[in-house]
Amino acid sequence: MTPAVVSSLGELLDHVRRQSPLVQCITNYVAMNYAANTLLAAGASPAMVHAAEEAGEFAGVASAVTINIGTLSSPWLDGMRAAAKVANENGKPWVLDPVAHFATAFRRHAVQELLAFKPTVIRGNASEIMALAGDASTGRGVDSGDSVERAETSALVLARRTSSVVAVTGAVDFVTDGHRSARIAGGSEWMPKVTAMGCALTGLVGAFVAVAPATPWEATISALACFSVAGTQAARESSGPGSFAWRFIDTLAALNGDGLQAQAQVTPG
Repeated sequence: MTPAVVSSLGELLDHVRRQSPLVQCITNYVAMNYAANTLLAAGASPAMVHAAEEAGEFAGVASAVTINIGTLSSPWLDGMRAAAKVANENGKPWVLDPVAHFATAFRRHAVQELLAFKPTVIRGNASEIMALAGDASTGRGVDSGDSVERAETSALVLARRTSSVVAVTGAVDFVTDGHRSARIAGGSEWMPKVTAMGCALTGLVGAFVAVAPATPWEATISALACFSVAGTQAARESSGPGSFAWRFIDTLAALNGDGLQAQAQVTPG
């Protein structure tokens, strides 16, 4: 175990399991099933509610909202705006996953609209975070062409500009609120080979900030550490991305607070 930056890593996982927060996940249809199973394995209650006719109303009863623009369309964007608006107005935590936001004008405009509703956490890969901060990146579609290390300065700038916690995820994750930073190691080389892993992580961050809305930096670190520990454990028995995908869900379901606290690899940034 590395020295703990957040002493309550395991405690927050136990809170998620006890409270089973209702997390509204507006995510892409490629990711829905795996993201929902990830939240269930962690003890949260996922709700894939995205229609504009009900997304805002549902955000009023959800414990947290997560928005992923992976398979963006105008009707889905209407639902995203409605949910983010209600979350912002009611002081509820919400998480933005700006998938490939730099790829098209439609995505760029959509993300700027959503940023106006002040997300609690922004989670993305290095290229997404760099581009969102206004820096040049080498991303292609949903794939990052940049290292997490190269995106750290961009993340700090973006966090200060938006007053959001910014999480850059990759081989070693980086999380900052613009003042404090931490790195989270672990996981598996199979993770980038499984569709929806990043999208599922966004949902998990939503579950953790739901039970700790006053401390989103700590909650985000805890969620990423939980994901990394489960990935490290699942990889030991996996022979490829297919077996890793289901073993990850089983491993996450079996992880408890003590196990997370003991195995998390979190260091100051």
